Order: sequence, then structure tokens, then C-alpha cells
Amino acid sequence: MPRALHLLTLTMALLVGCSENSDQTRDNTTPPLVSAAATGDLISLKRLLQQQSADVYDSCRWTPLMKAALNGHTAIAEHLLTSNASVDLSDTGGYTALMLAASNNHHSLVKLLHQHGAEVNHKEHTQGWTALIWAAKRGHMDTVRVLLELGADKTVLDHTGMTAQDWVQKNGHIDIARLLTDS
Repeated sequence: MPRALHLLTLTMALLVGCSENSDQTRDNTTPPLVSAAATGDLISLKRLLQQQSADVYDSCRWTPLMKAALNGHTAIAEHLLTSNASVDLSDTGGYTALMLAASNNHHSLVKLLHQHGAEVNHKEHTQGWTALIWAAKRGHMDTVRVLLELGADKTVLDHTGMTAQDWVQKNGHIDIARLLTDS
């Protein structure tokens, strides 16, 4: 796993109160469908979907769609969505697949999830961040642009009273600050 992705996964696990191994179920095994989505294994995913619902989850309530979104596996996400995966399920911290895609700069996945009805202004429980706040504070210009095109509300306040604009200014993302101001 790339270091940045590993750090993001660890950070998110700590925020939501789950272990670093956020795909483990209570009996300490990983649901095979969640694993297939996380690794981008489309062949196994298709086989498993013939036997079970697309909405299985682990002990932190991470679904296969969330793992696909986190890791940028567009083909996996498309197949899950056409197999009736619920687009707006959230994990124990309130994170959705769209938020995970946005926080990792997977803007094409953000579009795909929105086309399937994903809520663009959903707030997670731990910090009160939306997909726009996540993308903006991390400096993901393309994803911020897409989220604004999809109607993301740039006035939403997180639990500390900060907006996406406040986060980009704090983190020095000048181009994104301009984009938020101009839109």
C-alpha cells in the first residue's frame, strides 16, 4: 500500500474509532467482497456478487463501494453500482463512498457516484467535513472543481466553524481559494 494511502487509512480509522485494519469483521476475517473491491479484483468481485448482496460490510461498516472509492477502482465501483450497491451508506464515522473518493482525488469516481444519486453535501460525524472540505483541505483542485459543478455547498461549516475556504487558506492552497471565491 502506498505510504500516503496507508496514512490516510490509518488517520480515518483513528477518527472513526476503528483499528488500522478497518476491513476486519468481529470474527477477525475480512469479508471477501470487501477485499476484492479494495484490491480491484473484478473477477472475484463478479463471482462473489452472484452469491451475495453488494452491501456487505466489515466491523467499521466499510462496504465494497467505499473500498473501491478509497482506492480509485472505477471499474469495481461501476460494477457494484450496477449490482445495486447502496450509494450513500456510511461507515461508523459517517464517511460515504463519495467522501472517500473526494478525499483521495478520484474526481471521476465522484462524478460516477453522483450520477448514481450520491449526496454531495453529506457531513461525516467526526469532524463535520463534507466531500468539498476534504478535497479542498487536501489541495485536490480537480475534485474541488467537480464538486462545485455538482452543486457542493461551499458555505457548510465543520464542527470547528470552518468552511472549505477556511481550510484552503489555512493550508495554503491559493488556486483552490480563488476557485472557491470565483464560483
